[in-house]
Amino acid sequence: MLHPFDTDPVLVEVVRDGLVESVHHGRVAVTGPDGSLLASLGDPDALVYPRSSNKPLQAVGMVRAGLDLSDELLALTSASHSGEVFHREGAARILGLAGLDEDALQDPPDWPLDDLAKEELLRAGGQRSRLAMNCSGKHAGMLLTAVRSGAPTGTYLEPSHPVQRAIEEALADLAGEKPSGPAVDGCGAPLWALSLTALARSFGRLAASTEPTEQKVADAVRAHPAYVSGTRRDELALHQGLPGIVAKAGAESVYAVGLPDGRGVALKIDDGSTRGRAVVMAAVLMRLGLDAEVLRSQSRVAVLGGGRPVGEVRPYAPTLEGIGA
Repeated sequence: MLHPFDTDPVLVEVVRDGLVESVHHGRVAVTGPDGSLLASLGDPDALVYPRSSNKPLQAVGMVRAGLDLSDELLALTSASHSGEVFHREGAARILGLAGLDEDALQDPPDWPLDDLAKEELLRAGGQRSRLAMNCSGKHAGMLLTAVRSGAPTGTYLEPSHPVQRAIEEALADLAGEKPSGPAVDGCGAPLWALSLTALARSFGRLAASTEPTEQKVADAVRAHPAYVSGTRRDELALHQGLPGIVAKAGAESVYAVGLPDGRGVALKIDDGSTRGRAVVMAAVLMRLGLDAEVLRSQSRVAVLGGGRPVGEVRPYAPTLEGIGA
């Protein structure tokens, strides 16, 4: 019996001194402005956990349920943030609007994702905290949504909670597909599975939407991408280099991008390795006709030997040719 990943093609190769040292298999789905599947690699209908790629979609559910935040704080509710000072302070501001403090959060205490932010916190005598955990903005947003809608805060992570039900409904609406689950995400929140096609469709819709709640979230992400990721992240560079997009990566090497014309792209690297994620997305976007320096720079990552480039992580061209321009 075949494993679901057994038929997925090679998307990335790692080359050192001219020898292919490793490869990564995966899937890609590209949808059109009408939500239909335009192109795919691997099985686009197999379910995946979008992980944090779901966060902008979850934010739509929160806004529909009564969340009202300024742009940068709304962007933070869509974040897998780096734990920099402005991220931690932003999450605390959201909690303050709810009349709550860090103790109300139910995400696990963690160090900042960003190495420099972690080093700065350690030098200052800091420790793991719920605010530093990369999902704290989302959790703070869920708590504020609960307060604004009159729902209890102590059970905000239960799948039956009104905030989580609103999120589930938003996912189904944007994806055009009933989510499967829920499982439990790394941060403790309910995690819904979607097909890769549905994930791409949802991001295409979000990026091109004129519906007020969807546009509000998309505009916040576009205006404040550093709040969604961090000041040293490849997602920030992609947002800055391709104005108008909505992009969000997730754990286990999931990545989704919505284009202003309504096209959507979603990918999953089978082994969960992050080193090929941005490489594949850049290559696919170029195959779709986009041209920007950020795509050229992200489609190749240097492999080092003794501190100098001796090879590269690059898209596997014979496979990527299956995505037509």
